[in-house]
Amino acid sequence: MTRLRERIVDLIGAVGPIPVSEYMALCLFDPKDGYYTTREPFGAAGDFVTAPEISQMFGELVAVWLYQAWQRAGRPLPATFAEIGPGRGTLMKDMLRTWSRLDPALAAGASFAMIETSPRLADVQKETLAGQSAAPAWHQTIDTLPQQPLFIVGNELFDAVPIRQFVYVGAGWRERMVGLDDADNLRFFAGAGSVDPALLPPGAADAPQGAIAEVAPARAALMSAIAERIAGYGGAGLFIDYGHLVPGLGDTLQALRRHDHEDVLANPGEADLTAHVDFAALSASAGAHGLDVELTTQGEFLLGMGLLERAGALGAKADDGERQAISDAVERLAGPDAMGELFRVMKILPAAKTG
Repeated sequence: MTRLRERIVDLIGAVGPIPVSEYMALCLFDPKDGYYTTREPFGAAGDFVTAPEISQMFGELVAVWLYQAWQRAGRPLPATFAEIGPGRGTLMKDMLRTWSRLDPALAAGASFAMIETSPRLADVQKETLAGQSAAPAWHQTIDTLPQQPLFIVGNELFDAVPIRQFVYVGAGWRERMVGLDDADNLRFFAGAGSVDPALLPPGAADAPQGAIAEVAPARAALMSAIAERIAGYGGAGLFIDYGHLVPGLGDTLQALRRHDHEDVLANPGEADLTAHVDFAALSASAGAHGLDVELTTQGEFLLGMGLLERAGALGAKADDGERQAISDAVERLAGPDAMGELFRVMKILPAAKTG
């Protein structure tokens, strides 16, 4: 039994079942025993591999997109280039290198920011970025960023923001809770709380017994805060995650440990918990601030940004083994059977001026 599981069992014993959102938040972000507080999740030795860890090409192309967005905005300085939820810092390292090559004036005149809630991960990021020509500042929220144009990226950010789940039982929707069975094992239960039907996805009215709907107010609030910044000061945002463009019913909560799936209740604090991102809901949050939103797949985005051309340039200076590794990385990042179709890309930009 994990230490966090013991504490969750004690908590439920004292206060009763807790919502899925609270369970997810405890598992990921508990200050003492949470997953991101205590573990090294990224890379081959961790529990999953993110796109920046697969190839430098990913970070380079993201950097080019943000640079082009900055150019379209009129090259404002001062401006902030930020990453939110920066993992080990690999993406920012690749972006800083790319910007310094593209435009030394940008690298010298902009400010760079890492938005990270985990002190342990912030330390890892500082090690990764040691010796870079530009020194980022660390922030726990976007609220403390300078009040100036913001060009921000979040890769696999929203999937780890806790969700609420509702289950259809009897004649209505009830909040899905984590409670204890007679043997003090963690189990899912239908709670007493209900939900405004207007928040549920299409098809909810005809749902079968046991159907699950997911609602993510914390994700919407985070996107709204980012969009408010960009609407107020200018900038652009790029968000890459796995999820769906059209909302629907279904349980997408999953646990990943040592590159394999496991029961989400099995090892609290020792597995990564995520849920698929509803990009329609995020788009609505950004659109409510008057921003333009574009959605595409990761494959379409990377190929459109020049992934094959960049792979060819890297491959021209490589030996056969390195060329094969570059080719494999292209397939993993953009192939329809890998990350290319499952991962979505959301671009948010100030509304185009008319007239």
